[in-house]
Amino acid sequence: MSFFYIFTGVTHFLTPDWFLQIVPPYLSYKLELVYISGFFEILFGSFLLLNKTRYYAAWGLIVLLIAVYPANIYLAQTNGVAMNTTSLIAWGRLPFQFVFIGLAYWHSK
Repeated sequence: MSFFYIFTGVTHFLTPDWFLQIVPPYLSYKLELVYISGFFEILFGSFLLLNKTRYYAAWGLIVLLIAVYPANIYLAQTNGVAMNTTSLIAWGRLPFQFVFIGLAYWHSK
């Protein structure tokens, strides 16, 4: 799980335009939000590797996943158009966020 978050976090910096597509239009500082979320994915993903910080990393990821959920909602509301994907994928992503939250919670134990 840590490598998934580290990889995804790095991707926020390498290809921010891909993530910018699903930042809801009502939010300001879109690029900064993409970078901030990427930074915290790298940070918390790295902290998952250490027993000493795993608990805090897991709870940080839970908060982060909740914070970025509006991006998934926005993608679903556009039926995938925001990322040039299908509506099935756009709507299908919504429940997976709860799976990721559950996995993060499991790592907090």
